[in-house]
Amino acid sequence: MEEFFQQLTNGLAVGAIYALIALGYTMVYGVLKLINFAHGELFTIGSYLGLTLLTSLGLSGFFGPVLGVLLLALMVMGLVAVVGALLERTAYRPLRESPRLSAVVSALGASIFFQNAVMLIYGARLQVYPQGILPRTAVNLFGLYLPLVKLLILLASVVIMAALYVYIHKTRIGTAIRAAAIDQGAARLMGIDVDRVILIVFLIGPALGGLAGLMVGLLYGQINFTMGWVYGLKAFTAAILGGIGNIPGAMVGGILLGVIEAMGAAYISIAWKDAIAFVVLILILIVRPTGLLGERVAEKV
Repeated sequence: MEEFFQQLTNGLAVGAIYALIALGYTMVYGVLKLINFAHGELFTIGSYLGLTLLTSLGLSGFFGPVLGVLLLALMVMGLVAVVGALLERTAYRPLRESPRLSAVVSALGASIFFQNAVMLIYGARLQVYPQGILPRTAVNLFGLYLPLVKLLILLASVVIMAALYVYIHKTRIGTAIRAAAIDQGAARLMGIDVDRVILIVFLIGPALGGLAGLMVGLLYGQINFTMGWVYGLKAFTAAILGGIGNIPGAMVGGILLGVIEAMGAAYISIAWKDAIAFVVLILILIVRPTGLLGERVAEKV
């Protein structure tokens, strides 16, 4: 039983990271009906920026581990949000009236560009996060000793996802985002600045992806320039699993995918964990093609 809860904690922590990345996919798709294939590379950029800021500024040593990591996370989210806004302005906005395939090719080109840019700047070798940023202690919960780092990552992810849900459903800007997702033409007629809405989406999504990249660096301690492809594919799978374009669906899909992977690695074989996750995805798409929480796309954001 103890091993089960340990694996469940592992799955929840990884699943929370998948969910944060998947939110970027699903928000962009909800508004633009476009899969942002460069989103995984924005996740990688966040991880490398976190390493750069951590080693150059020494935030954790100056402010303490908790406040230092919080400031680091805010800085990474802000910088990756700027990169996401520039990506939208240069790679997607000029092609908005073009056939959808043109935007897909542009997204793939941006993904290749970012991946190679990171490799040229930081090198092709693994990069290692400094040790001891967050205490590697375990917390006793009902007799189970769970790693503090994983609990903090899970807690932070849940808080951020809940805040995003409230922001989308309870604020004027969130209402504008949902209106643009339903019908951009009608949204413009109602006085909504659709270009501004899309820019906000490309600020929020990459910021969450960059935060997820920082979390991976803090959790595992090692990063590489190709990690965005793997995590991006898993997050894309999570978004489809929950219902592409559906914000709660991205959250549920990410958590579920992480738990399935962890349980498959523990009780079947670690070599089969990816295959198990994709088999579950295929089965769900056969039974429910729109995903677990899927509705009509126009209603998903």
